[in-house]
Amino acid sequence: MHRRHGMESKLGVGGGTVGREAQKNLERAEDLCRRRKPEKALPFLLKAMEDGNNLDAFVQAAFLFPLPEALKALENAEAKGRGGLQQRFGMDCFDDGSKEVGMFYSILETRPYMRVLQSQVRLYFEDGQFGKSADTMIEMLRLCPGDNMAQRTWLGSMLISAGRPSEALSFVKTWLAHNRQETPPRGGTVFQTPSSDCLSTEHEEYLSRHGDGSMLHSAALACFQLWGNCPVARQYLRIAACANPVILTKILARLDRPRNLNNNPRGFNSPEEAQDYLWVSQSLWMDPTVWAWANDDVDAKTALLKRCSNGNCDAVELNVAQFKRCSACKEVVYCTQECQKSHWKAHKPACQQQKQIKDMVRAYQKGKPIPEGAHMASADFSDGMSFVNWA
Repeated sequence: MHRRHGMESKLGVGGGTVGREAQKNLERAEDLCRRRKPEKALPFLLKAMEDGNNLDAFVQAAFLFPLPEALKALENAEAKGRGGLQQRFGMDCFDDGSKEVGMFYSILETRPYMRVLQSQVRLYFEDGQFGKSADTMIEMLRLCPGDNMAQRTWLGSMLISAGRPSEALSFVKTWLAHNRQETPPRGGTVFQTPSSDCLSTEHEEYLSRHGDGSMLHSAALACFQLWGNCPVARQYLRIAACANPVILTKILARLDRPRNLNNNPRGFNSPEEAQDYLWVSQSLWMDPTVWAWANDDVDAKTALLKRCSNGNCDAVELNVAQFKRCSACKEVVYCTQECQKSHWKAHKPACQQQKQIKDMVRAYQKGKPIPEGAHMASADFSDGMSFVNWA
């Protein structure tokens, strides 16, 4: 949750560890950066950084620098944040067995530090330091096993990029385990030697409907790197194609890697989630051997073929990505413009509702007024407290 909408919006950044004036300067700078006016943001950032606890100001400043300087700035911010937390909670607060480890993010004072780590994950990746990016995510999951920062969909791909496919497969299989009831120890980073056994039919059916498409694609790729074109690799690829078909569709269509992460509202296994996965992982799938393997899998490709969304039409794609999606909602596909036009009256209410929901969430995320007549609620939890924000 963005700090402007959760508990930090009322109690202050880091639970009040950052002064209100420094917080206001940070927010002014962030708004100017969002409007692509970094030169006007810099004076506010410099003022915000006068408060040494204002780690988010150091994060924002880092993204204005070239990569080497940006990483150095974040590493300095990480050291500053670690020292501040040790001063506040004790020198052992980062040690396994302490009352803080496992509760980071839930403890408000730790959130700015976790945001520094999250920024390091991204910039290490952009700099090609895949091992450091993966190890930073592993540390985040040790500190916050419940993954409040939503790093687990990236970690499998990052471990593969770092040449650690066995760890990648162990990690995603832990999170995708059948009938898992609890958060995995250390966020799933207690790596085990993975098995090449196939999943049960029941487990496959469950993951096809409810599994995380990003993690399933990482599982398929890790299996292929470990054991080649084996039954379990093909099984995971088939499941992944069902869970989030957008990912494999774009891979097989050889579309360019997304230039940026998608900051728009998203649903589970949505096109927005597919874009973020491909931003991190597409180069792995474009390896000629990997791409040929995926392209030759008949079952996976069949799962990608869509039926025309016009209920009066029985057309089914002959090739992947043959039909065009509705440009407004991106939820339905049509074989021809004629089918789209004739179905518009039936599709229009759902299309407009989907667009309104996304516009509302987008405005909320940016701190702007939501459309008149619309309502939203968000909840945040920390140290036994709960905060509900109505808009």
